[in-house]
Amino acid sequence: MAEPGVESAHEGDSTLDPLTDQPGLAEQASDSERQGGGDSEPLAKVARLGIGDLPLPLAANSAESLEGSDVLPTSDPPMASDPPMASDPSMVSNLDNPSGDLGSELPKLAEKMSGGHESECLPDPLEPDANGKSETETEQASESWAEQCSEGVYYQIGYDFTQAPHLLSGAWKEYSRTVENFLKGCKWAPDGSCILTNSADNILRIFNLPSELYSGELADLSEMSAILRMSEGDTIYDYCWYPIMSSMAPETCFLASSSRDNPIHIWDAFYGDLRATFRPYNHLDELTSAHSLCFTPDGSQLFCGFDKMVRVFDVSRPGRECEKRPTLVKKRGQTGIISCIAFSPEHDLYACASYSKTVGLYSRDRGTVLTILQGHQGGVTHVTFSPDGNLLYTGGRKDPEILCWDLRQPGKVLFSMLRSAITNQRMYFDLDVYGRYVVSGNTEGTVSVWDTTLTPTEGKDSILNPILQFHTQQDCVNGISLHPRMNLLATTSGQRKFPEPAESEDEGNGILMTHRNIKAENSMKLWFCSQQPGPATQASTLGGSSK
Repeated sequence: MAEPGVESAHEGDSTLDPLTDQPGLAEQASDSERQGGGDSEPLAKVARLGIGDLPLPLAANSAESLEGSDVLPTSDPPMASDPPMASDPSMVSNLDNPSGDLGSELPKLAEKMSGGHESECLPDPLEPDANGKSETETEQASESWAEQCSEGVYYQIGYDFTQAPHLLSGAWKEYSRTVENFLKGCKWAPDGSCILTNSADNILRIFNLPSELYSGELADLSEMSAILRMSEGDTIYDYCWYPIMSSMAPETCFLASSSRDNPIHIWDAFYGDLRATFRPYNHLDELTSAHSLCFTPDGSQLFCGFDKMVRVFDVSRPGRECEKRPTLVKKRGQTGIISCIAFSPEHDLYACASYSKTVGLYSRDRGTVLTILQGHQGGVTHVTFSPDGNLLYTGGRKDPEILCWDLRQPGKVLFSMLRSAITNQRMYFDLDVYGRYVVSGNTEGTVSVWDTTLTPTEGKDSILNPILQFHTQQDCVNGISLHPRMNLLATTSGQRKFPEPAESEDEGNGILMTHRNIKAENSMKLWFCSQQPGPATQASTLGGSSK
């Protein structure tokens, strides 16, 4: 395995031109040789807010199978009003439905996920790790921490964006060793117990939620410190949590990551061990790297994006076997590298965005292209669906707009939200669990908040104005994530800094380059987004929704 910290000129979120899918050498090393150099300590007392009975273990090398549980039904979020805007038919190219009416296709695909999906997964018995932690010890630790959580204070989700959020804590020392160690986003765990970050040193870090928050203490929180580090051998392209991860079920606590010239790794979120690998190969039988990752909502499959290709792996069977779904067939379809993938929470379809400035909608079962959305000025780097599945939000690099598409009328942009994104860096945005608020950072260190229930400006280009803007960092805010259970917001900052020439008295030494005069802030910060925090009962929090 290559040493961590290796920089690559082919990094997807920082190069000027789109990435080229360069194949690596066929994998010769064993799984143990490809493991990262992260800590092996068990995840320290992980609390879970909202416990789901969803054990869906990852595959082990076994021939036996175990049927997984159904997906929990999700409560329907309040519907946002549809702001008026004229449709632009030129923005859509419907390949399977020339009439451009995706509404006639959606009823055929609509199988509500609240009814659940059955899947087969192989059991993964927990063996003692390098530290001698056994399955019994892990279960005892989880039960002990669950008892502590049951006595804590829980908060209902009720964001108050009439004023700037309050800074609670953050992480600075983890990323301050070098100017070049900028962050590349953050993602809360599905159960809200911890947060995952990516940075330029090719290390994935997991931070526990500050324990003081469970007792209702919001003042004088100490700096957050990573309790787990998972090192990749080269530039990390993408990473994602297992969607039904629960800290009370250790077999579901894992995440996936993809890096340059490496297979797709599945990491154990309790111990930092490499649990499995998925190895995609190209037509020359050479190992190739996935540029984007996304689990299906039921966790049974892992979709991976490549150059004009999506590969689908069965989570219960690690290895090289996969289903290939080309996005471009006979010069028809979607071109470019698939930069990100997202699944609709209510319909059997998924969205694939590419660096070719397009977004494609596909049926989940067969991968049939339904429509191609066009309208971005730069390569699309982030997509997400609204909770009801009717709206699709997309954003790109070197693109000042976040677009909101109405999927009931393909090609219709309801409104756009403006932000400053002047670099090729991947800029994330996020929605709250009800789909009302959209939050995003910009290259100036400012976070904007939009209320999607408000009416945008009238005219040819309907623009939704932000209801709040506040300064969070002294650098580019590239990552942002709203907590799934509490009124918390996490932001990450930093960008690539190019060294400047330094004056030298000895002309024979040539030109010296230095970062001495370059200002940078590589940090993660945790914000409380409610002016009047009110404790709620555990039952109401576990219920999922509060209006």
